[in-house]
Amino acid sequence: MTQELTTVEQLKTTGAQVEPEIPRRNWIALFGGLLGAFMAILDIQITNSSLKDIQGALSATMDESSWISTSYLVAEMIAIPLSGWLSVAIGKRRYLTWTTIIFAMASVLCSISWNMGSMIVFRAIQGFSGGALIPLAFSLVVQLLPLNKRAVGMALFGVTATFAPSIGPTLGGWLTENFSWHYIFYINIPPAIALICMVNYGLDDEPLKLDSLLKADWFGITTMAIGLGCLEVVLEEGNREEWFSSSFIVTLSIISAISLIYFVINELQHKNPLVNLRLLKQSQFAMSCVAYLILGMALLGSIYVLPMYMIQIQGYNALEIGEVLMWMGFPQLLIFPLVPKLTQIIKAKYLVFFGFSMFGISCFVNTHMSYDFGGDQLIFSMLLRAIGSPFIMVPLSLVAMEEIQKHQVSDASTITNVLRNLGGAFSIAIIATLLDNKTREHLGHIKETLTAVSTDGWYQLQQSAAMFVSKGSDPATAMLQAKASLTMTMQRDAAIMAYNDVFLMMTCFLAFAAFMMFFVKSNSNPGSMEGGAH
Repeated sequence: MTQELTTVEQLKTTGAQVEPEIPRRNWIALFGGLLGAFMAILDIQITNSSLKDIQGALSATMDESSWISTSYLVAEMIAIPLSGWLSVAIGKRRYLTWTTIIFAMASVLCSISWNMGSMIVFRAIQGFSGGALIPLAFSLVVQLLPLNKRAVGMALFGVTATFAPSIGPTLGGWLTENFSWHYIFYINIPPAIALICMVNYGLDDEPLKLDSLLKADWFGITTMAIGLGCLEVVLEEGNREEWFSSSFIVTLSIISAISLIYFVINELQHKNPLVNLRLLKQSQFAMSCVAYLILGMALLGSIYVLPMYMIQIQGYNALEIGEVLMWMGFPQLLIFPLVPKLTQIIKAKYLVFFGFSMFGISCFVNTHMSYDFGGDQLIFSMLLRAIGSPFIMVPLSLVAMEEIQKHQVSDASTITNVLRNLGGAFSIAIIATLLDNKTREHLGHIKETLTAVSTDGWYQLQQSAAMFVSKGSDPATAMLQAKASLTMTMQRDAAIMAYNDVFLMMTCFLAFAAFMMFFVKSNSNPGSMEGGAH
């Protein structure tokens, strides 16, 4: 014992730092929390490749099937801000256990849904329980790991936040093609059981704080739930309802605006707010939040638009889409382990700048697509995204949390996760609207350039008609078929131009984020984890 004390005293005298040993229980609990976040984020996108199969099985329309994703996202958006308050009132271990049980039960119920109404209800329950798993995983990184290991924990969280949406459509497509759409829900059961065992082993039980439940910011909870819920529905359904020409969208927009205004006023004045919006007064955290919003736009926007392009233009099935998108996911697993080491030698803000730049370049590569631009040609841009994404999530967390105290981490995590999800919702709404409007605009331009006296146009029409005649059509029918074929070609080319415009828009947003993060006033030096989440 004397020798050990002497050694410690010598280390203190020489200025050497004794790295605290992390208990195995902490790592097990952390991996359990990360597994939960991975499941919750994965389930946002995993149904996208299987919507047609689910739609057919439940005898639903395309508009009705869109609510499979919308109901999940609305409920998840409401759950995220509640997670910090509930985890304190109930205790993290108890909260994680029960939300995971509910998530698993809702997954099973989704698989046995008898109509679209039941599916929407069960997906909402699944989204509400899954929404708690995402910010809790981030909180566990700060709670269970010392400063010198926090970059490693954030890298692991980054894998869940960027790899899960990338691999979701791939996994969903593979399960649907090889088994059935039911398995995209069954797959949640084994990790849910593992999560419950891991957090119950790794986390200490905390006493119930019923006073926190009774003295909760109920006005803030109500206005937040109504405001974010209505906003999410507006963003998800706005384009299908033709935006503000629909009384449904106008009504929800007004309710959302009023609720969120009252929510912000209440949170700034309340002594114990549901979400501490005062953190946004810190310029570095506020700029990081804008970056999180753009990150959500880029991540979920690209996962939304790429499958649409491959289905509409290339005619790919779910499995073929997954085989392309996996190039955006799997290479990240090789890069993420390098990021914590790089944060020790390069300022975090410069790594974020590099990540956004690579993501922006990958989108710019897709601004010059043509009909010949298929799966093989998309792989290069997928790889650029895979390189850029890991350099955003982990260093951006370090920049955002640099001035945040440990007791504020839960609120900061809630704000960044909500903004990332909102970014995705904004992006999908903008993309859907832009595709419709730009396709019509480009089609009009194509028709203007292809005049009735165009020699090349008539030659192509005659060639096409001759082909249909050779297949057995009479001359009059063949000419009608040729005109229909030409119209389809023009519509296809107009759609491709619209997709190019979408990727140009995403490039501009990512370039802005990269520029902003390059000039953010970060005080941390490479190799220093101090300042964040004390």
